[in-house]
Amino acid sequence: METLQWKKKLIPYEQAVRELEVKFQNIAHQYQVLNQHSLIELVTGRVKTISSILEKARKKDIPLSAISEKIEDIAGIRIICQFVEDIDKVVHLIRERNGKDLWIVEEKDYIENTKASGYRSYHIIIQYPVYTAIGEKKVLAEIQIRTLAMNFWAIIEHSLQYKYKQNIPKEISKRLLNAAEAAFKLDKEMSMIRNEIIEAQELFQLKSDIIADIVKNIENLHGTGNLTEAEDIQRQFLKLWREGNIEKLKKFNQQLDMIVQIYDVQSLS
Repeated sequence: METLQWKKKLIPYEQAVRELEVKFQNIAHQYQVLNQHSLIELVTGRVKTISSILEKARKKDIPLSAISEKIEDIAGIRIICQFVEDIDKVVHLIRERNGKDLWIVEEKDYIENTKASGYRSYHIIIQYPVYTAIGEKKVLAEIQIRTLAMNFWAIIEHSLQYKYKQNIPKEISKRLLNAAEAAFKLDKEMSMIRNEIIEAQELFQLKSDIIADIVKNIENLHGTGNLTEAEDIQRQFLKLWREGNIEKLKKFNQQLDMIVQIYDVQSLS
């Protein structure tokens, strides 16, 4: 198959990856806007290279004419979660979309059913419709859902598989398996203190939002021409910022909101 034909064939897959990335990145963003713990830490996507597609077709004895139907992961996105518990919730979110903007073909749970290598992840094969310049096409895509620790291990293992051409030496395989168990132990330990971690992250986000509001209000005061008062308020803010007391910062921001509103009203009258 010529390069131009391949490029044309891969257009729907490239579009599917872009659209799926945006959909799940938007979900992550919405959690942040709502100041809630985000189930999704990171979303990445890729389309297999032509050489990878051909190699997989060769290994599985798939004719080129059947690649679209037989190779499920030409398009793939990866959803990274902080905690193992988040994986189940993301899977639930995807199942809720089944029959709406995507269709679930198959689910593969490599967390409960860990691979012999130590690989852990949750895979969902979907059929996804795209509308391109060359028409509508439903493509198969794979969604991998895993934790940060699982992802780190999988990236290293993939690199070694590439280096050793899928024939990793036994000693290294043994070390990889030990590392996989250590990564999963880390995930379990993080799950034990999950609530404390989430609370700390939410507190940090709240403090960041309050500080951003204060800085914006001070900039608005500068814009009204009240430079002396703005500079005095800025000095007060820097003192509170060094103290780091979130309740004091919150109260200071509320007072600052009222001052800015007064100046806004005066500028309109």
